[in-house]
Amino acid sequence: MKLSLPLFPEQASAISSQVDALYFFLIAISVFFSLLIAGLVIYFAVKYRRRTEADPIPAPPAEGTALEIVWSVIPLGISMIIFVWGASLYFKIKSPPNDALEVYVVAKQWMWELQHMEGQREINELHIPIGRSVRLKMTSEDVVHSFFVPAFRTKQDVVPGRYTTTWFRPTKVGKYHLFCSQYCGTKHSGMIGWVYVMEPPEYEAWLGGGAGEGTLAERGDKLFHDLACANCHHPDGSGRGPSLEGIYGTSVELEGGAKVVVGDDYLRESILSPQAKIVKGYQPIMPTFQGLVTEDQLLQLIEYIKSAGMKNDKPATKTTAKKGAR
Repeated sequence: MKLSLPLFPEQASAISSQVDALYFFLIAISVFFSLLIAGLVIYFAVKYRRRTEADPIPAPPAEGTALEIVWSVIPLGISMIIFVWGASLYFKIKSPPNDALEVYVVAKQWMWELQHMEGQREINELHIPIGRSVRLKMTSEDVVHSFFVPAFRTKQDVVPGRYTTTWFRPTKVGKYHLFCSQYCGTKHSGMIGWVYVMEPPEYEAWLGGGAGEGTLAERGDKLFHDLACANCHHPDGSGRGPSLEGIYGTSVELEGGAKVVVGDDYLRESILSPQAKIVKGYQPIMPTFQGLVTEDQLLQLIEYIKSAGMKNDKPATKTTAKKGAR
């Protein structure tokens, strides 16, 4: 039986070779200067050693301005190369393409729950097509976790109470390890999974074999009405809460004159802590849904609002609004 013990995981994403190139450059620089300095220390220790007690102690050397400039400029130049290279790579890693396939991730002790826009749910597994950029929007139900796929050179902390993102574009079909790289409790070592990179036809076939619960936005639509949110948030703005139709990505004015862009974090805060930021012209009457909706349901509500799927909703009557308001 042939045993294989690779020093590095294989490169299976578009960014992995670039990450490795910077890593190996840092290793090469470190090894070169370590050997250079160690060699010079040994060389000078031997050459200028005091052979007998009668040998005079040499006078201090004269100042070498040129030498000092050289050993200041060279490290500065190398440091700037590392900085520019690393910053460029960082911005590339943090800037997902606009057409990226989006998947929501909820981390919890001790499992990964992933939701596709089409409605498919996975536990500790992620199926994605080869050659397509994938953007993960992640949050945690309990403690800090970290989403780590070594073959993709992808690692991102998953934090409770906020959303973090990461992205990658797989370049090889295969099955790749998924880890939590942040200690998260007694069963941290068991919080593992797999990422399956598939050919597009196979991925479409897998996607079509879902449970049929509807897309994430459709489930959010149902939840929105089950929670009686539509009784106050009328599409025409006539309700006791602001209209949510087409609001995602826009700027709204708050009481006090401040403005805020409506994004995922703002919507999350508005659902769980509605008194934190009150839209100008409306009363602080919305109750909190903290403890009433799960992280999964928050993602569904946010996706529903993002989809602007309320265009066909009819405003609730005043009687219904009073009866169903929370």
